[in-house]
Amino acid sequence: MERVELTVGLELSRIVYGMWRLADDRDTSPSHIQAKIEACLEQGVTSFDHADIYGRYTTEALFGAALKAAPHLRGQIEVITKCGIVAKSGPFADRRVNHYDSSPAHIAASIDRSLRNLAVERIDLLLIHRPDLLMDPFDTGRALDEAVASGKVRAVGVSNFRPHDWQLLESAMDNPLVTNQIEISLLAHTPLTNGDVAFLQERGVAPMAWSPLAGGSLLSSGLSRMNETLEEVAARDGVDPTAVAIAWLLAHPACILPVLGTNTLARIKTFSDAFRVTMDRETWYLLYAAALGQDVP
Repeated sequence: MERVELTVGLELSRIVYGMWRLADDRDTSPSHIQAKIEACLEQGVTSFDHADIYGRYTTEALFGAALKAAPHLRGQIEVITKCGIVAKSGPFADRRVNHYDSSPAHIAASIDRSLRNLAVERIDLLLIHRPDLLMDPFDTGRALDEAVASGKVRAVGVSNFRPHDWQLLESAMDNPLVTNQIEISLLAHTPLTNGDVAFLQERGVAPMAWSPLAGGSLLSSGLSRMNETLEEVAARDGVDPTAVAIAWLLAHPACILPVLGTNTLARIKTFSDAFRVTMDRETWYLLYAAALGQDVP
């Protein structure tokens, strides 16, 4: 599978496996999670996306248990995680309100907790999960720089940031931000036209796309034109419609990295089918027109 260099010393697989729903599976045993990891590796999917908050702060530890049981896997994968959301559960069950915390103390504590839970010595990519309205860019930037300097984190980026948020934080840092993980899909295509993706393209930064299948709603029966178009292209190339939706993202020149999350082994094994889709310019716009509900002007 194609690989993307985010910065010197850090490459990710073009498709990333997302851990958002890992804790929702009926089987969260180390052996079952290991089977998922191996199903990814067989296709060249080596990058695994976490957040400390996933599974009410339990997902990282579930994944870490699998790595402890099969330590040989660690050298074959890249571990991504996020911090900065404080939710009323897990270690923060006593908090009065969900909020964001980009303070140095919170970032440092989150990194140490994630390292323990994931059973790794270094996080390959750490993202600030959402913009914090109270962020002091100099404090947050220093904390991220120190995380890299300490060797606990290889590289840093953000998630759900707008261009002005990115510029503010990066202006106070020595290290570059290497990605922005934002929602992009056929149903959430606004970042392709509002400047979010263009901002990253201008800087040679590859975006990560969360919820690239719109949380499953992309295949809703209420989207007749979209369903028909996806199925038409899928039948042409002998793949599932979900592969077509991912191929649509892969074809964009911004080098988007879709983050795919599923607990079904059979579906995990089809991640690479997206590369079998012929996504020429007309097909791309055919799908975009279906998303808009009309042809482009």
